[in-house]
Amino acid sequence: MAEEIAASEKNETWSIETLPLGKKPISRKWVYQVKYNADGSIQRYKTWSVIRGDHQVGGDYNETRAPVVEIMSVHIFLSVEVARGWKLHQMDVNNAFLHGDLEEEVFMKLPPGFHYSDSNEVC
Repeated sequence: MAEEIAASEKNETWSIETLPLGKKPISRKWVYQVKYNADGSIQRYKTWSVIRGDHQVGGDYNETRAPVVEIMSVHIFLSVEVARGWKLHQMDVNNAFLHGDLEEEVFMKLPPGFHYSDSNEVC
């Protein structure tokens, strides 16, 4: 969890500020995942601090989309890779979605387990 917070601070994804009057912060929670090696041994532990979407009320948010790839694009890419004899490597990108452009102001409660001096501080 500390690594996730450190990455967000290093990349200037958000800043800690006092909640302005009349604004309501969105709550957050931690999501955990264990990544395993092919032999079943634990490779590493992953965690994300995510918005509690289950607490939103209709009208509190705009439509959002996550980038996805069409399976046909994957098939074409793999076909080209095989035809040209390229080597294929897998990689895991940390903090890939930290720099999305927002047009609106968003205030989030501090992640569970991280507290600052002022209880009215938010991200």
